[in-house]
Amino acid sequence: MLNITDNVVHCKEDLQDLESPKRNKLAQWHTSARNLFLVLLAVFLVFLFLPWTQNIQAGGKVTTLRPEHRPQTIHATIAGRIESWYVVEGQQVRAGDTIVHISEVKSDYFDPDIVQRVGNQVQAKEGAISSYDSKVSALEDQIAAMERELISKTQQIGNKIRQAELKIESDQAGVEQARVDIQIARRQFDGTKNLYDKGLKSLTELEDKKGKLQESEAKMVGAENKLASSRNDLEIYKTELVLTRNEYANKIAKAQSDKYSTLSEKFDAQGSVNKLRIERENYSRRSSFYYIVAPQDGYVVQAITPGIGEIVKEGDPVVSILPADYQLAVEIYIRPMDLPLIRVGNQMRFLFDGWPAFFFSGWPGISLGTFAGRVVAIDRNIGANGKFRLLVAPDQAEQPWPDALRIGGGAKGIALLKNVPLWYEFWRILNGFPPDLYQDGGADDLKKDGGLMPKAPIKKAK
Repeated sequence: MLNITDNVVHCKEDLQDLESPKRNKLAQWHTSARNLFLVLLAVFLVFLFLPWTQNIQAGGKVTTLRPEHRPQTIHATIAGRIESWYVVEGQQVRAGDTIVHISEVKSDYFDPDIVQRVGNQVQAKEGAISSYDSKVSALEDQIAAMERELISKTQQIGNKIRQAELKIESDQAGVEQARVDIQIARRQFDGTKNLYDKGLKSLTELEDKKGKLQESEAKMVGAENKLASSRNDLEIYKTELVLTRNEYANKIAKAQSDKYSTLSEKFDAQGSVNKLRIERENYSRRSSFYYIVAPQDGYVVQAITPGIGEIVKEGDPVVSILPADYQLAVEIYIRPMDLPLIRVGNQMRFLFDGWPAFFFSGWPGISLGTFAGRVVAIDRNIGANGKFRLLVAPDQAEQPWPDALRIGGGAKGIALLKNVPLWYEFWRILNGFPPDLYQDGGADDLKKDGGLMPKAPIKKAK
């Protein structure tokens, strides 16, 4: 080493008899530990490159895929008193089967013949409507008769007016004739008087001419009086025409007022008839609510108001029914921060309460006792618990869900995301990064199958 001496040291042979090398010799287990450490390191390095399935875990419960398949509560449509039950809890019922009978508790409906009595009222009102129709027809005939009478009266008075006008024309001609006669008589009188003053005519002739003049003047006064009388008759006839028109207008208006009043009473009676018909139909329909029937095939789960003689109000729950046929699904709730990682069609694995399972997070392929599902719906609004609800249906390409599953049972859901190396998952967790968004072909498969609701097999309740 330092080449200080030429003596050669043979390690194994020369050191065998020395005490110091024996005490400083490495123990055998140190070599094994070193080898084990190297093996574990190699295994760990290999382990870091193993595939890991990122996932989101959330709790939920078993429900049904369609709303009408979920357990429902039958309520009382009307208030009443329970008289008798026709089923027991757990019994299977068919749609339309009678479940419970209730009796009336409101005094307005105690009369057993109330439907018939309201029907009699409807008939009476309908008879009144017929009478109103007859009265309206009579008033229309009366109005038509008065209109015809008015036309006849106006024609008659019109004829009198035309006669009076013709008489006035005749009297005016008589006045003109009398005026001409006066002029002639006055000329003859003046001529005779001149001749009398000259002594050519006698006094007798003069007085005769004077008498004819006075006679012509008297005829003139008579003709004027006759003309005035004819004109007065014309005004009387015109006034009579106006009065006749006003009189018949008042009569016709009164008859029309009576007609419209009758029509108003008729329409009011028709409204009363319609109201009574509605009441009769309501009373008739109300009698059918005395028997509460099953809305669909199912099983009686619980009698909520079981006692005979108990009073139920309108809308009170009476009995709970589980539909006989249903499609299972699971509703789970995830945090808002995990919502962007879920898409319709993503696959999920479930651990159901009562079914033993061994789930290896990150390696769903080697897990035992888990069941597959596909996301079919995601709520658009957050729930009261501050999480979003997912609805997951069975995956038709995987093992079917157990037949003994019951609605309301607990379930733990694991949403499967992207496959990454294990070292990447450690690195993501150490840095606080969210899982990677991954969308497989499940959504496309659901679209090809006809939308968000896959055709899951219908299960029958047992």
